[in-house]
Amino acid sequence: MEQLIATTLRTSAPIALVALGGVIAWRAGIFHLGLEGLMVIGAFFAVAGTVATGEVLIGLLAAIVACLIASALFWVVIVPMRANAIIAGLGLSIIGVGATSYLLPVLYGKRGILEVDQGLWRPITGVQAGIAGALSELSVMVWLIPAFVLVVWVLVRRTSWGLRLAAVGEHPFAARSAGVDPARMRLVALLACGVLCALGGAALSLGSIVAFRENMTEGRGYIAFTAVIFGGGGPIGAAVASLFFGFAEAVGIQTQLVARDLPVPSQFILMLPYILTIVAVFISGLAAGGRSRLPGAFGELRDG
Repeated sequence: MEQLIATTLRTSAPIALVALGGVIAWRAGIFHLGLEGLMVIGAFFAVAGTVATGEVLIGLLAAIVACLIASALFWVVIVPMRANAIIAGLGLSIIGVGATSYLLPVLYGKRGILEVDQGLWRPITGVQAGIAGALSELSVMVWLIPAFVLVVWVLVRRTSWGLRLAAVGEHPFAARSAGVDPARMRLVALLACGVLCALGGAALSLGSIVAFRENMTEGRGYIAFTAVIFGGGGPIGAAVASLFFGFAEAVGIQTQLVARDLPVPSQFILMLPYILTIVAVFISGLAAGGRSRLPGAFGELRDG
């Protein structure tokens, strides 16, 4: 049970960080399917920056800068150029996965994996390790998740900026008449989303794995977007949904370890977390009566 809890927290942390970024974009009325691309970009540059400098903090900074640039370009495409946000988001995800897979052999002369000798994981030793047990192996990002959730909740629910952001997502023309620039608000929202996606990617690559693998996100960015929907577009709901999806993945991992000697095809075990995810989304849809609460101006990125 202790190992299951530790694995759940470890696997849900990157998803939760990216989902929080998706919440900010969601409230600005942006259907952000580029979370997967931003997450893998953050994962790659976090490791690349750490390898180049030997400093984890520099790696985090490199990941944040890369995701800020990608988010700014995404904003240029969907707001000034008025491209379809869904198609542009999918394009960003495809480019992110493809570009990082391309840069790996070009920069380091190897394919598959780039390892680093340090990361965000700092093991607890001594008496504290005996008390914490498996939880002593969790990275610092896992323990900071509640703080990130609280900060995003206060930002979007209890500040004037959050009120303006909601106005842009619901009624952009009314927001402009009140002196709010929807285009600028969406740029800030996407940049904030990029920072959180960078941290989520870094939590994945510099957490317990301490390496970058090609396409290592494996759809976690899309799962994070599902968590945004599943959580009703709120930071607390998205974090809880991320915890559930992390639990589903942890169940799949633990089941593989337990059922290695059982006559069960491994493919069925690998399917388990995705089956749990589909069932949860289906039940959530039934509970909502088939209706999903979207911002009033969802997908309408005209600035008024």
